[in-house]
Amino acid sequence: MELTPELIKVVKGGAENLEGAPRRRFMAGFVRLLGRGGQRVAEAVLGWNRGTVRKGEEELRDGVDRPDGRKDNGQPSLEERFPSLLQDLREVVEPFLQVDPTLRSERLYRKLTTREVVQRLVSEKGYSEEGLPCDEAIRQRLNGLGYYPRRVRKSKPKKRSLRRMPSSTRSTSSTLAPTPPSTSCASPSTPRPPSRLAS
Repeated sequence: MELTPELIKVVKGGAENLEGAPRRRFMAGFVRLLGRGGQRVAEAVLGWNRGTVRKGEEELRDGVDRPDGRKDNGQPSLEERFPSLLQDLREVVEPFLQVDPTLRSERLYRKLTTREVVQRLVSEKGYSEEGLPCDEAIRQRLNGLGYYPRRVRKSKPKKRSLRRMPSSTRSTSSTLAPTPPSTSCASPSTPRPPSRLAS
């Protein structure tokens, strides 16, 4: 299945409009359509957590909803703890975004690593690094916003152009032309016979 920009937008929007078990089953069902390696593709392209997808696959297989881990342990979500986090992430990252250099998609790539984003949240937005979640949680939020890590291009060695040295032109121009061979058949050391007088 080809993940076109239009399809990616529809699928991500569909998942964002769901919560809990319905959202997980939706994600797992779409990953099944992707076939082999679907979890890896969903994580890289859609920003979906593999653990969430696997939990949804279990729910599809068994037909039983699993308890939501966040609600079950009584801990608030990251967005509930930091209501302005997503907006702060946008303000930190947007000056460092670039479009797909291949122009084959509408994806946005960030020039900042996840660790650099966390450091800017602390220095620019007043967050406490001890209070922030792990870098993986921030990375998932960045992917959810459509801000993906920048692609690293392999550098190609530059071709060295052959330039003629000035000495080579001088040596070529200063080469003497070969002396044409002598057309005289007589040897200079051979005496000429005396001419005979008419009697």
